[in-house]
Amino acid sequence: MSRHWPVRAAAPLVLALLLVSGLAGCRDEPAEPTRIRIATGSPTAVYHAFGQSLAAVLNRELPGVRAEVVVTAASAQNVRLVGSGAAELGFTQADVLPPREPEHPSVLAVARVYDDLLHLVTRAGGPIRTLADLRGHRVSVGADGSGTEITATRLLKVAQLDAGRIRQEHLGLDDSMTALRDGRIDAFFFSGGLPVRGVADLAQRTSLRIVDLGEWTESLRRGYGQVYVTRDIPRTMYQAEPVSTVANPNYLIVRADLPAALVRDVTRLLMERRAELAAAHPAAGRMSPRSAIVTTPLPLHPGAAQWYRAAKP
Repeated sequence: MSRHWPVRAAAPLVLALLLVSGLAGCRDEPAEPTRIRIATGSPTAVYHAFGQSLAAVLNRELPGVRAEVVVTAASAQNVRLVGSGAAELGFTQADVLPPREPEHPSVLAVARVYDDLLHLVTRAGGPIRTLADLRGHRVSVGADGSGTEITATRLLKVAQLDAGRIRQEHLGLDDSMTALRDGRIDAFFFSGGLPVRGVADLAQRTSLRIVDLGEWTESLRRGYGQVYVTRDIPRTMYQAEPVSTVANPNYLIVRADLPAALVRDVTRLLMERRAELAAAHPAAGRMSPRSAIVTTPLPLHPGAAQWYRAAKP
């Protein structure tokens, strides 16, 4: 009998240990942070600066949120990333979106944030003074998957400069600036809010000409819809002659399946922290609740719509 006593005596201790272990397992584990990936663009362009500032605001003011920026080719890629669930927020030009409201959208709008202006950049002393002067020259039309590529390709088509009439390269902003500086291309397109930091930095080192494109706005509107408008690039932006150019709205988009409460908080901070966002880039300061709700053809996310209704813009 004495040989079995230690086992019987140990039984209460084992039971106690099991109970303690079970209670520990029942305790709430720390919740995983809600991840918000913001699809932006080139590190020297507006989307990236805006996205970094927005991520900092969300991380500071929304407990349990971990926001981060994703460098991309910009608009078209951003729409694909958000639509596929590979990003939660992103920036896009309006002309990248389908012309009509989709029946079952995977992407919705948070806000119209500012206008993108199409820049055609060349050397000040070069032969390119008008769009027609691009014929036969080496021109970057923007990175594959960018809004720049879509707008520039449409512009060249309405100007009958497509189909091999220019030697096209598909470079992002940073590579375009390097290629122009090194003489490997003669001009490049880039679509961005004023001022585009990369172009401003290049203008400090190289005398630039921004080609006037304002006369082509109506042709683009007739061919591709009413999102296009004419905007001015003043002399103060890049120490170059003032011009008019083609512009179209920019939207902050969001995954359609994100919770309304989360998107409502994002919308609130986007609007309430405009001054802080504008310190990162002036384009962010041009937002207002009144203009932000105009996101045709993309519907507002229900969470964003709730905030705007309460704010009564």
